[in-house]
Amino acid sequence: MARKLIIQYAGAVYHVMNRGDRREAIVHDDADRKRFVETLAET
Repeated sequence: MARKLIIQYAGAVYHVMNRGDRREAIVHDDADRKRFVETLAET
């Protein structure tokens, strides 16, 4: 089943969720976490 269309607009607040395969951690230390947050901020 396809997901519902997400309505986007300037100034909106979105919930962002991310997880690894089989619910594995996506960051392993503070350096990974910092890199992830910096990359997310660019987006």
